[in-house]
Amino acid sequence: MKVAVYRKEHFNAAHRLNNPAWSEEKNRKIFGKCNNDNYHGHNYDLVVKLVGEPDPETGYVFDMKVLSDLVKEHVTKKFDHKNLNVDVEEFRSLNPTAENIAIVIYDLLRARIDHKLDLKITLYETERNFVEYPA
Repeated sequence: MKVAVYRKEHFNAAHRLNNPAWSEEKNRKIFGKCNNDNYHGHNYDLVVKLVGEPDPETGYVFDMKVLSDLVKEHVTKKFDHKNLNVDVEEFRSLNPTAENIAIVIYDLLRARIDHKLDLKITLYETERNFVEYPA
């Protein structure tokens, strides 16, 4: 009997979509206003989903306070009010698209959550644009 539990968090961050191997013209053509030299920001909503069997003693799939603390320590603290391209090491050589941000968040949390639990990251970049990893 598997149960899904969810934790929703929020962070604000700036980024610039840019491929340094491309010309300025190609970057502007592909990424449009998201290629702004001075960056741009989003109010991200993050949903972390864990799926597993409830523990017979606690009834928990995962202690939600522990999950909240993990997300705050390893994601929110690292990303909130940051320039992802400049302030977050993972994005110094990785284009900080919503897709890549979700993968990085997954990797940061996966290393700290028992692999017997399924982990899924949903990241809303805007109200209407969001990504899910793994798909």
